[in-house]
Amino acid sequence: MHSSALFLIEFGAIILGLGVLGRLAGRFRFSPIPLYLLAGLAFGTGGLLPLGASEEFVAIGAEIGVILLLLMLGLEYTASDLVSNLKTQYPAGLVDAALNALPGAAMALLLGWGPVAAVVLAGVTWVSSSGVIAKVLGDLGRLGNRETPVVLSILVLEDLAMAVYLPIVTALLAGVGLAAGSLTLAIALGVAGVVLFLALRFGRVISRFVSSDDPEKLLLVVLGLTLLVAGIAQQLQVSAAVGAFLVGIALSGEAAEGAHHLLSPLRDLFAAVFFVFFGLHTDPASIPPVLLPALALAVVTAGTKTATGYWAAKRAGISAKGRWRAGGTLVARGEFSIVIAGLAVTAGIEPSLGPMATAYVLILVIVGPLTARYTEPVAMRLTARFRGGAAGAVVSPPREEMLEPVEDGTANRT
Repeated sequence: MHSSALFLIEFGAIILGLGVLGRLAGRFRFSPIPLYLLAGLAFGTGGLLPLGASEEFVAIGAEIGVILLLLMLGLEYTASDLVSNLKTQYPAGLVDAALNALPGAAMALLLGWGPVAAVVLAGVTWVSSSGVIAKVLGDLGRLGNRETPVVLSILVLEDLAMAVYLPIVTALLAGVGLAAGSLTLAIALGVAGVVLFLALRFGRVISRFVSSDDPEKLLLVVLGLTLLVAGIAQQLQVSAAVGAFLVGIALSGEAAEGAHHLLSPLRDLFAAVFFVFFGLHTDPASIPPVLLPALALAVVTAGTKTATGYWAAKRAGISAKGRWRAGGTLVARGEFSIVIAGLAVTAGIEPSLGPMATAYVLILVIVGPLTARYTEPVAMRLTARFRGGAAGAVVSPPREEMLEPVEDGTANRT
């Protein structure tokens, strides 16, 4: 009875604290992710007041949080959207992977962490935060801007890439051989291909089967199906997260909209628990030794993400202002980076990898909204100053910039 009461007190305090932190972040209009991570650091190993009774339940809640994060990402896209993005935007995805994964891999090798840790840290630095970026685009009124589809296409390609990357990482962390790892990857690709095919050909039938006018029945069917598929995927060494993502892709229409509406609060709750759980398993004393490498990595990959967005927007015919906005918007890292690092922490491959990822995400999840807002005006001011210094006067803007979408998505004709 005493342990049950202690569990309720601890877990209730965690949820209440997360609610307060979320409201605080909302008041100042920034992502609550860094506050959740700091809360985990404060109450975990080596923190101010370590928790004990509720840790096992928090661990299960964290796993559900990852599954719901990926399910909700899948619900954002239809199979036809994904196929279209693959056909038209794959060069941007390749550039994104090359510019942003390689710095992470290089840093891990320079620190002597080995090839497996290099693959993991490459994933941490590669993937932008869809959640933070979507919120920033909404807050800045840029959802209607010409460069926004370019940004969203890169995020979609990263999400798709994770369906291949996560099984590879899972196999590497499990220490399986080349043959077993190849089999795991083949299963993952096969399952993803089958799901995409079924979603394209029979998406309406699947959605009609799942759909229900009763919110309770819809919630139970979608959540139960997601957890079942995620569990089967994990049993096949594919990754529970990939299984959840594929379930989200398979649903469309009213079923996807209804599930998104019903599951959003649950996603927010368990995702917050996930970030806290990651912080709980990171000793605050282990962060200062890796703070300088994390800061250096953050500076380098903020630059490479900006270059990625700029190049992709230029390829799409966007003007200079839109290119800089696209680049600055992509800088934020968040949930996926922590998911990837969490796999490595659980496997225990490198003690410093978790603290490095925590510090890295804390830096970029705070800096990301600032670069989204200020990269374009700062870049244009510096460009104008450079042109003015080179030509002796400020040069008139190029013709392509005379009609530029402003932040609410309308055209500025002045």
